[in-house]
Amino acid sequence: MLLSTLALICSGYVAYQVINLQKTLDTLNTKRDAAIAPGATVNIPTASNTQQAPVQQTQVPGDVTTQSTPASGVAISPRQFVQKALGKKAEVELLSVKRIKDSDSGSRDIVNVQMRIRRLAGDDVVGRDIINVSGTTARNPETSETYKSVGFQRSTGSVSLFLLRKGASADAYVWLRVPQGVNYIDIFVPETAVFKNVPIS
Repeated sequence: MLLSTLALICSGYVAYQVINLQKTLDTLNTKRDAAIAPGATVNIPTASNTQQAPVQQTQVPGDVTTQSTPASGVAISPRQFVQKALGKKAEVELLSVKRIKDSDSGSRDIVNVQMRIRRLAGDDVVGRDIINVSGTTARNPETSETYKSVGFQRSTGSVSLFLLRKGASADAYVWLRVPQGVNYIDIFVPETAVFKNVPIS
């Protein structure tokens, strides 16, 4: 009878342990089924999706300051600078105003002014109607400093309007000594209205 009682107690204990084990297994199964339920997406890292695509950056430009008068390198346009000369008997057009290198000193303080002189008048032109191109001077519009020509030998000299037919023109030039750093000048051709704020290219 004692053995039967012990056997009954052991059987009850074993049954209790089996029931607890069954509950634990059921709980684990329930959690596993919920984790991989239909429609669920499982992200598995791969070599293709772990690398991020390069991000292309676009630099936004900052404020741009536009100079109304560029410092240098400005070429004048055709017919941009035209003035009457000898009253209204002729006109003078600036063709180019360029800084060049002085072959003697090697400095770049020479400005070559090329111009076109055209006769406008008819019979009222006389022998003394002459434009002395070598007498051309310049002025700094900011400081009022004046600049002279290099010399008669560095110019066309004089152009006689009397030797030109009406409507005909003659090209001329003169070298002016203008310091480096000066980018705009007023040009004074004898017997001609002043050319103001002429850029040096």
